[in-house]
Amino acid sequence: MLVIPAVDIKGGRCVRLLQGREDSETVFSDDPSGMAARWEAEGAELLHVVDLDGAFRKSPQNVDAIKRIIDRVHIPIQLGGGIRSMETIAVFFDLGVSRVILGTEAIRNPGLVEEACQAFPGKIIVGIDARNGMVAVEGWTRTTEQRAIEVAKDFEGYGLAGIIFTDIHKDGMQTGPNIEETKRLAESVSTPIIASGGVADIDDIKALAELEPLGVVGVITGRALYAGTLNLGQAIKVANG
Repeated sequence: MLVIPAVDIKGGRCVRLLQGREDSETVFSDDPSGMAARWEAEGAELLHVVDLDGAFRKSPQNVDAIKRIIDRVHIPIQLGGGIRSMETIAVFFDLGVSRVILGTEAIRNPGLVEEACQAFPGKIIVGIDARNGMVAVEGWTRTTEQRAIEVAKDFEGYGLAGIIFTDIHKDGMQTGPNIEETKRLAESVSTPIIASGGVADIDDIKALAELEPLGVVGVITGRALYAGTLNLGQAIKVANG
């Protein structure tokens, strides 16, 4: 199982939010590319980069910061935040992004996901963000009437590289991931699952690693790394062992 450090960009800086609230940011660095380089140096094999302004404004806003990360590190980058068209997807692949994450637009326009998977096989991820089991969109500002597991099932057969499942109530809170819901999702679909939200320490990595046989192939962690409650090198060893 991969341990995937998160580099969330807002206003050109590396930040973390609590439960995705735009007004709850903690700034960890003015240099997102520097943070990306740090995680690479500590053993990360993949980075999770999110343009938070893009998610809220519905189009990419931090392209220059993203370019600097791509130019600075040598490991693959998966990118999300405000990506809502084939043109934008193509632009980021041309810049050197390895995988593109579709969130709100995937829920609203599954046809885009299908088209993107055909054009860029093995490179498209769908982000499913849930609040009390129901899918949330528009930078988590609106909760739909769609159940996360049912939405995940709808994407079976598309050829996704994976589904990132985030429990919004857990995100940034360091209260532990939603193990049970992640397990139910992984058991319900054949698409690889990447868990996100709530990781606090090494015990959470151990708990998620036990779900790897069910198809949980990775875990995204942010605040725990930045706050120092989780050591990336130790987490990688546990996830691999």
